[in-house]
Amino acid sequence: MGHNIHFNEKTGKHSFFSVKQPAWHKLGKVVEDYPTSAEAIHYAGLDYEVIKSPLFTKCGDLSVGTNGLENTQTAIQVNSHFATMRTDTNKVFGIVGKDYGIVQNKDAFSFFDAIVKEEKGVKFETAGALGDGERVFITAKLADHILVGKDDLVEKYLFLTTSHDGSGSITAAFTPIRVVCQNTLNAAMNRKSNVVRIRHTSGAKERLQQAHKLMGLVTDTADKLGTVFNQWAKVKIKDKQVKRLIELAMAPNKDTLDRLYKGEYEHISTAFKNQCEEAFAYAMMGDTQLLPTTEGTLFGAYNAVTGYFQNVRNFKSEEDKTKSILLGGTAQMKGQKAFDLCVDFAKNGEGILKV
Repeated sequence: MGHNIHFNEKTGKHSFFSVKQPAWHKLGKVVEDYPTSAEAIHYAGLDYEVIKSPLFTKCGDLSVGTNGLENTQTAIQVNSHFATMRTDTNKVFGIVGKDYGIVQNKDAFSFFDAIVKEEKGVKFETAGALGDGERVFITAKLADHILVGKDDLVEKYLFLTTSHDGSGSITAAFTPIRVVCQNTLNAAMNRKSNVVRIRHTSGAKERLQQAHKLMGLVTDTADKLGTVFNQWAKVKIKDKQVKRLIELAMAPNKDTLDRLYKGEYEHISTAFKNQCEEAFAYAMMGDTQLLPTTEGTLFGAYNAVTGYFQNVRNFKSEEDKTKSILLGGTAQMKGQKAFDLCVDFAKNGEGILKV
């Protein structure tokens, strides 16, 4: 699996840091103590500036003069667009419009600094840059956690990513992670979003500094998730219903869903059936699925889908995995579908999971 962590040729270091434990790619700096935002920026190699540089085009022709071929082209500045580039390496990231607002890496950390002022115990755990430094990510762990059963812990994280190439908004998300298997349990409740998105405009920095106010839903969401997960840990579900939930949650399109409902398995793709079998095997035999909170329970069924994408499925790169699980990609959508199916099962019983 590729990592795409930025390597700075000037410093000879990878732009990544983690606390106490090295990441799977074994790159970057490992520190023993949780850093301040200023230290995290330095450890992760994010202490560079990004600017908007003017773009130019040329008009005119090459002509033949007394001295031979002459260049009579004139350089004209393009006023509607600019190139974004980092000043330490002069690497051009992308082309953006004139209204695009640059959010420096240090400004991205201001989102967490604002939260720290109100909620003690926020700890920076990882940060880094991808590609040539055009995409930056930060994860911070909140002080408390969600307890499912007697000892199944779900830690609460905030994840933020931003880009410097015009490819996306600044995105900050509440991300619960089940400790025993590092399984990300992303789900929006009651049609609320666990995500804050800020466009790169002139006021982006100021809105980022205030974004913690919008993240007030984190405490409310975590409390509700804790109640839901503990309820699900007491709801029994049969193996055949778990398999059905996996199939319905992971169906790639309406046609597949229709065929599942009609029992037309011979017309369903082998690749999809293999995915479902792998997820079901994880549900039945994974070590973390054999705990009192997960074995034969609805909470375990939900973890079967989310855990498949987190711990079983292979992605082309860590960046692809992050996009899929955290940034509205396939894994997050399938996890949300599984969550919704579990909500329906807990409320109405067998329902559409009846086989």
